[in-house]
Amino acid sequence: MSKRLKNLSFAFAVSVIGGTAMAQDATTTVDTVVATVGETKITVGDMVILRQNLPQQYRQYPAASLFPGILDQLIDQTLLANSGDGTLSKADELALIQERRTRLARTELVKLLDGKVGEEEIAARYEAEYANAEQGREYNASHILVETKEEADALVAALNNGSDFAALAREKSTGPSGPNGGQLGWFGTGQMVPEFEAAVVAMDVESISEPVQTQFGWHVIRLNDSRLKSAPALEDVRGDIKQALQEEAVRGIIDTLRAGVQIEKIDLGSIDPSVLDTLTLSEE
Repeated sequence: MSKRLKNLSFAFAVSVIGGTAMAQDATTTVDTVVATVGETKITVGDMVILRQNLPQQYRQYPAASLFPGILDQLIDQTLLANSGDGTLSKADELALIQERRTRLARTELVKLLDGKVGEEEIAARYEAEYANAEQGREYNASHILVETKEEADALVAALNNGSDFAALAREKSTGPSGPNGGQLGWFGTGQMVPEFEAAVVAMDVESISEPVQTQFGWHVIRLNDSRLKSAPALEDVRGDIKQALQEEAVRGIIDTLRAGVQIEKIDLGSIDPSVLDTLTLSEE
């Protein structure tokens, strides 16, 4: 980046203070020439692209303030570019090829995706995966965590004799939920360690478990309640559904394109993958 562009923030600040808005010209297009450097033409389109690629601290300024600095930057770039023999390094050549390939792929993908993921498709997927699907159960439980089975057995005996679960949890539990009476709140399957979950799923509401061992110690569990999970609202999952549908559509597009073209790949075992780390683009 040139020194001129690095110093643009000061010039732009001055321009914001003392400048005036530029009149809009309805005849201006991306091909409108704003300067020539020798035989090279600089267009409004060139300026738009440069502005889009400016660091964020510059892009926040109004176009009227940016205009002179962007134009001078393009003139400087053109002078430097034209001063050489037009030869790029191997790295730059490959970067340009990849940039063009990426932009072409993105442009075509947008065209091919057009109309494939709309409100109808989103609503249908929502009905299938949420509104009309079993959401499973969720559980509300409390537990008392201790270090040994003997301690857990003593807790079960005390609870069966009428001791208050919350009070015992506050007194005996070594877990973080102890001060809250052992309350864990609502949770679904997959949120607890397997041994704990299996015990909870097998319990009746308001029952007390036998001691359950996990990696954290020994648990005595009380199942407070259970319920069927309610389906989320469409608006809460719209983004996830749309992304999933788009990913599926893209995969379908790519599979179709692959099926229509003969593709040959080398034996992957014939090249050491570490060349991606060790090979430099200066090597021929």
